[in-house]
Amino acid sequence: MNGGIIRALRQKRGMTLNQLAVISGVSKSYISYIERGLQKNPSIIVLKKISEALDIEFLQLVESLNRPNDHE
Repeated sequence: MNGGIIRALRQKRGMTLNQLAVISGVSKSYISYIERGLQKNPSIIVLKKISEALDIEFLQLVESLNRPNDHE
């Protein structure tokens, strides 16, 4: 899973990690783990909350996360 996609989307929207955490209701540390690839299997509920906070369709986010990257 390419968690860096969430970081890129967040930064593109000018959001800090803390802002995303507050808006999504997902802890800042957990989002950070996802972004850094330390949490490779976040729940559907967590991804749904993050997608809503980032104003992106859930399926679009999931498809983006499942694209391979150069670091995996």
